[in-house]
Amino acid sequence: MASPPPPPGATAAPITHLDPSELGTKQYWDNLYTTELSNHAANPSDEGTVWFDDSDAENKIVDFLEDTHETLLLSQSSTRVLDLGCGNGSLLFALRDAGWSGRLLGVDYSAESVRLARAVGAARETDTEGVDFAEWDVLAGDFAVVGEIGAWDLILDKGTFDAVSLSGEKDGRGRRICEGYGERVVQLLRTGGLFLVTSCNWTETELRAWFEGTNADAPGQGRLKQVGRIEYPSFSFGGVKGQTISTLCFEKVDG
Repeated sequence: MASPPPPPGATAAPITHLDPSELGTKQYWDNLYTTELSNHAANPSDEGTVWFDDSDAENKIVDFLEDTHETLLLSQSSTRVLDLGCGNGSLLFALRDAGWSGRLLGVDYSAESVRLARAVGAARETDTEGVDFAEWDVLAGDFAVVGEIGAWDLILDKGTFDAVSLSGEKDGRGRRICEGYGERVVQLLRTGGLFLVTSCNWTETELRAWFEGTNADAPGQGRLKQVGRIEYPSFSFGGVKGQTISTLCFEKVDG
């Protein structure tokens, strides 16, 4: 796994990244969603891949938000939700079905993903009004596409940071691009807003290391602290207990 940037005040340690993979390239996702869009056109009941479906992650995320939204100060009628790497839009449709009626926006850097999500929404018999999609790159896109900076109440990530972590691309500072991901999330969130991230590549400990204290280089813009988690069935191997995927909830706080 990896040893990502430590929280503010800690001594920096060398970062060990995941090896780059085809799954970290835009071409891979364009090809995948082109195929899924074609399949959906031929059979509207085929909505494409629901990531982490084998762990029932989508339902667990919806249930977690249903159970905790009052404690976390989220209103089902007005919460502004941004889904980073929306794929076929399945997670936002599930939230809409569960009664979340505020602004729901899914973004993806693959235009084919956005086309698929819109097509799936148009073909659904359930109410998808208020669920919108846009082509946008979370790491490099103009913030104007997703509205005012610092305006989102809830940001969702179901596997997107996993894919970003598999990219070998580097940013203008010479870092692997995944190192700037948390900084962009913090900029998008309002103070008190929440970031719910689900991963199969990183453990809970590693996710905390990646995101807690994010934005230490930009004091005054806030940072992330963990405020919740989702429990999945666990397994034991070699005396070590773990989960196949991890979901953590972070809050943006002043700092």
